Amino acid sequence: MGEGNPFAELVALAARLRAPDGCPWDREQTLESLKTYIMEEAYEVVDAIDGNDPALLSGELGDLLFQIVFAAEIAHENGWFDVEQVCRKIRAKMVYRHPHVFGDVEVAGAEEVVRNWEALKAREHRDRGALAGVPQQLPALLKALRITEKAAALGFDWERANDVVAKLHEEVGELIAELGPDPASRPREGVREELGDVLFVLANLARQLGIDPEAALQGANEKFARRFTAMEEEARGRGVALSSLSLAELDAMWDAVKARERGRP
Repeated sequence: MGEGNPFAELVALAARLRAPDGCPWDREQTLESLKTYIMEEAYEVVDAIDGNDPALLSGELGDLLFQIVFAAEIAHENGWFDVEQVCRKIRAKMVYRHPHVFGDVEVAGAEEVVRNWEALKAREHRDRGALAGVPQQLPALLKALRITEKAAALGFDWERANDVVAKLHEEVGELIAELGPDPASRPREGVREELGDVLFVLANLARQLGIDPEAALQGANEKFARRFTAMEEEARGRGVALSSLSLAELDAMWDAVKARERGRP
């Protein structure tokens, strides 16, 4: 890393902020306090990708990169490692896990690359197990996807999407049975477990269909929010509050908003 190297300059900036005469706020930060910022910046990168805005994405990637450099600087102060070691380690890992690029392994396509990747990871962490690399703090839906991806890469998977659909019906049936005729009187723990099974199978189905379940649910969230906001606007136009309308009136308004969105009269 020499003069004029943007990455070296960023590393130097992090060290300057942490110096005795640096920024008081930056000097107070710890790896524990950085966790929230790292997660927030990662989600902002995802938002920028969804927004298809190159300028915004460039800025958000920079914010995330700085969090990584800053965390490495704190680690360096503790005598653990520095950011150069981080770079060397990830480079060595990527070379090792791409033997079809840097070695003599041949692959038929992306699916075989994934299988080889998981097999190499399993070999690296024989004592930890195939699922040990899944971060505990991942959002539950994304975590379910990653867990089943790793299991599938080692051969533990349904053969067809229709098999997952059949399992989904089975799990929904178990949830209905657990609810019984009076759901309010049922023990919440049993319902919680069966509902979790349904969601887990749905994540499996999404993987089988090549759909990101997190993105699919985000799309559903956005669609609901858009339609609900349209209902609020319509209610204001009528001079009434949504809370004053009956469920039948709300359903009718929802159907009207949905029909307009789909271009139907």
